[in-house]
Amino acid sequence: MKLDADIALAQRLADAARAAIRPHFRTPLAAERKGDASPVTVADRAAEEAIRAILKAERPDDAVHGEEFGTTTGTSGRTWVLDPIDGTTGFLAGRPLFGTLIALVVEGWPVLGLIDQPILAERWVGATGQPTLFNGQPVRTRACRQLADASLATTGPHYFNDHDGAHFMGLAAKTDHKRMVMGGDCYNYAMLASGHLDVVCEAGLKLHDWAALVPVVEGAGGVMADWNGDPLHAASEGHVIALGDPARLEDVVEALACQH
Repeated sequence: MKLDADIALAQRLADAARAAIRPHFRTPLAAERKGDASPVTVADRAAEEAIRAILKAERPDDAVHGEEFGTTTGTSGRTWVLDPIDGTTGFLAGRPLFGTLIALVVEGWPVLGLIDQPILAERWVGATGQPTLFNGQPVRTRACRQLADASLATTGPHYFNDHDGAHFMGLAAKTDHKRMVMGGDCYNYAMLASGHLDVVCEAGLKLHDWAALVPVVEGAGGVMADWNGDPLHAASEGHVIALGDPARLEDVVEALACQH
């Protein structure tokens, strides 16, 4: 699958989103509440509108699925999946740990993913069959010889329901809990791809939350899966794990099956 033109386009989409987001960072920005009670700002909407305008002009046959403006259908079998600001809560708190997520999904499988941190000017790009690049240079995940040595990250315990939280704590008990990282949204997956974290575990994610992450993590040598260890696809129900060392996948799935 030749993705060079799509990668170049994704880079321009991220540039447009970055230009829309940066003027609003650390300003007195009002946030509205969406139906699921999560916050949304003018920056989220401006970034997605900027991306959609380019896609409408240059890829009119492709579908677009975005967090803020829903889905527009296409005829090509390809879908651009957008999360203009993944981590709006962190953005509103003035923390540069959020990111713009752009993915290309073909027949339900993510084949191209981009994570852009607009304030720090950091960008990870992953594509099927190609090494993940961070600001143009290849990055690799790190080895993890045993789960007890693993650093574990998640956006926050309050995103788990009681059932999922009990299983997450089963995993946490078997990792190096003194190095556990809370907060970070998509930035945790970028740090895993760059070799700074070992495991990320979350539940309740939607397609726009994780589609861009898969090619980035896997192109760096890691693996992403659901909590059963199965590959993620458009019909996956939102329980997500990412591992820098694929050799630990069975250990993580086993730990998640236990309740702490």
